[in-house]
Amino acid sequence: MADRLVLATRNAGKVRELRGLLSGAPELAGVEVVGVGDLEGVPEVAETGVTFEENARLKSQAVARATNLPVVADDSGLVVDVLGAAPGVWSAMWSGRTGDDQANIDLLQAQLGDVDEERLTAFFTSTVVLTLPDGTERVATGRVDGRLTRQQRGSNGFGYDPIFQLPDGRTLAELTDAEKNAISHRGNAFRALLPALVELLG
Repeated sequence: MADRLVLATRNAGKVRELRGLLSGAPELAGVEVVGVGDLEGVPEVAETGVTFEENARLKSQAVARATNLPVVADDSGLVVDVLGAAPGVWSAMWSGRTGDDQANIDLLQAQLGDVDEERLTAFFTSTVVLTLPDGTERVATGRVDGRLTRQQRGSNGFGYDPIFQLPDGRTLAELTDAEKNAISHRGNAFRALLPALVELLG
């Protein structure tokens, strides 16, 4: 059994999410989840793909080569229907500054300023790729549907969570970690990947 699983991200929120999800799989109780930020000498990987799966695979394969450990990488993004699938794979850099959540939200809200709120349907999607050092690979996807709201609400989230409203009226940023893990796009993708993690790492 593998005793360490690398999540190919330096985002502490994502590492926390995966740890929470794996805690529900007793077969993986002995597997420690670490982010690439916890390891030395892991290079940054350019996300040059044009699909979520391409980007997740680029990161997963590169980090598996660098660490000789099993790696899970995800690429996730917001898809707004009236924008024809944008921001999509460019979600994190929509404003031109990667990871500037508020700038991304502000630009997106400005671009949608003349669109009726009832037409602001959207979904988050996530593709996760597991790569083992021997090249074995598994892929899974997940999504969560909702709509954008003009007012930011909630503080327990990142990215576009404060403006992504679920059918129950709350934004993703208004959920607890456990509530978000239960329904989120990344949570759904990781849950879809769990059987492969148990098969290959358990």
